[in-house]
Amino acid sequence: MKNSTVFYPQIQATADGGGIITHGGTVLATRTAELSGLTDALRTALAPWRKPLATHDPAKILLDLATSLIVGGDCLADISMVRGRPDVFGLVASDPTVSRLIATLAADPERAVNAIRAARAAARQRVWSLAADQAPDHGRSAKKPLIIDIDATLVTAH
Repeated sequence: MKNSTVFYPQIQATADGGGIITHGGTVLATRTAELSGLTDALRTALAPWRKPLATHDPAKILLDLATSLIVGGDCLADISMVRGRPDVFGLVASDPTVSRLIATLAADPERAVNAIRAARAAARQRVWSLAADQAPDHGRSAKKPLIIDIDATLVTAH
């Protein structure tokens, strides 16, 4: 997938009960990352950290790590949960490759975090642009701010 503009396999959803996959719900997250432009923005932002002959794109590694959190992971090694489903997640980096990337990014955390923030901002701008007048920030200004009312009710979740 090195030269592909899409990181994840395209999965067809059907209602016939065939082709059932575990972690199918994560397809929503991976497709959202692609359609929002996050995958492309991360690929561009993290390009300075990609080794010339690398098999795994740093952006894909970070997106796979995020996906591993969605499926219940809580540490870098839990990327194995997505690695076990190449039909859903494509080629996933090995634990040593993931650790090397994290160590490389941690060597210059301010630059790495700023690159990731810039990619997220670009994706968010694209989504708001696509949403047009349905975007939460449409028509908002200092005189007409967006008010977010956060409910303080505790929600117990496991």
